[in-house]
Amino acid sequence: MKTLNFKNLMIAMITVFTAASCSEDFIETNPSGTNLESNYYKNETEAYAGLVAVYDVMRKYSGGFENTVSFLNAGSDDHVAGGGSSSDGAGIQGFSNFTINPTIMPRSYWSDFYQGIFRANVLLTKLPDVPMDESQIMRFTAETKALRALYYFNLVNMFRNVPLITEPLEPSEFNSVLQADPSAVYTQIEQDLNEAIGNLPDIISDDQKGRFSNGSAKALLGKVYLYQGKNQQAAAVLQEVNGTPGQTSQYGYKLLDNYDELWTVSNKFNSESILEVAHTNASGSGWGNWGQGTDEGNSINVMLGPRSYNQITEEAPDLPSGWSFNPVLPELYDLLEGDPRFEATILDLKALEEAGAASYVPGYQDTGYFLNKFIPRVTDVTTLTGEPVLNYRQNTYVIRLADTYLMEAEALGGSGARAQALLDAVRARVGLPSTPVSLTAIAKERRLELAGEGHRFYDLVRTGKAAEALSDRGFKAGVNEILPIPFQELQSTQIVQNPGY
Repeated sequence: MKTLNFKNLMIAMITVFTAASCSEDFIETNPSGTNLESNYYKNETEAYAGLVAVYDVMRKYSGGFENTVSFLNAGSDDHVAGGGSSSDGAGIQGFSNFTINPTIMPRSYWSDFYQGIFRANVLLTKLPDVPMDESQIMRFTAETKALRALYYFNLVNMFRNVPLITEPLEPSEFNSVLQADPSAVYTQIEQDLNEAIGNLPDIISDDQKGRFSNGSAKALLGKVYLYQGKNQQAAAVLQEVNGTPGQTSQYGYKLLDNYDELWTVSNKFNSESILEVAHTNASGSGWGNWGQGTDEGNSINVMLGPRSYNQITEEAPDLPSGWSFNPVLPELYDLLEGDPRFEATILDLKALEEAGAASYVPGYQDTGYFLNKFIPRVTDVTTLTGEPVLNYRQNTYVIRLADTYLMEAEALGGSGARAQALLDAVRARVGLPSTPVSLTAIAKERRLELAGEGHRFYDLVRTGKAAEALSDRGFKAGVNEILPIPFQELQSTQIVQNPGY
């Protein structure tokens, strides 16, 4: 992924469209060729390539070493950073023990999302003049605004105090951009999503899976409302997404009958998926372009696997070796023990090694417990071109239906018949009995249902529980709820560092 700050926007402007690779689905297609931005968008094909370039930044969730999911897991109370040593990835280690500072803060969590916003802003200025059907212009515009909203939502949650840029900048403006009040950023996010909704399809056809729909835009809007404490609005829009708990919604969403099938690599864009990052094993990614924007593999897979793994008996799974990041902490193990979701979530290599069924080399902060949702099997290792460990094809959920059920139940205050039905549906899917609904019960269910999917840290922050849960790790209230702005983004700009850093 090319870096982007306010000093190199012009460079990014002329290199937005880069040569790329094969594809499985819409989002797994990168625009090809190299064009000056001023000469581009002459027809629908080029506008489509520009739209794909905006979608491409979604890979930040699970592509590259600096992916969002494993980073956020490391700062939660369910995982630590792990890896090979205490110096294996200064940023992820620093976030895990809350010694993070502007120097070691990975720049890409700022620059990559701003690159997506930059691409969106350029496309939005060009779309009205592209000679194509008006309905297509409206759809492309809606998708671009929804993506811009998603990227700003990530930025405002990570850094809180961020610039709000909604149109391409002139070179003279690059170094004078100021940070906006977070409320203004949220207002823009809501505006983008509300303008997108209604101009997107309700159901996405099989050949276009991965694109925004009215349902996915509403799901994101409901989450945005919830994170601001606008519970009434959140509950209303999420009810439209969720429909009758346990049944198929108006947008075609339905909980899978089998929880384990959520993690079947080939089960992409299933009925429970609302917004999903696409990956492929066909891009031929190598070390030279890993994490640089043209690689298309899922990096969480190799990062979370055990080191120097050896299957000794068939009692143990046949796994490729990995890098041992995000080991599961004993508290989550104990909470999930006896839960039907345990085996899909946690791989207990400690027990398998003690039984003589497998061996591995313990990594840094090893607990013997690994996040099974993202650990590939040998059959998932690509035989195509490229470096095998960088070309895993498992997709990643950004939002799925069980998440929106529990968000709606929370927005309803954790009480009432509908909140109870939403909680019951999540539990019934895995064969668990009803339990009285409450905010505490919903929070516990989110922790178990969504374990290791990158939600836990922000669940703790937005509910005011982070300091209590993470104080033994060094978390400082009033500081560590947000991240430091990377040092490079402060140089020769008007950007001001976040308090406490």
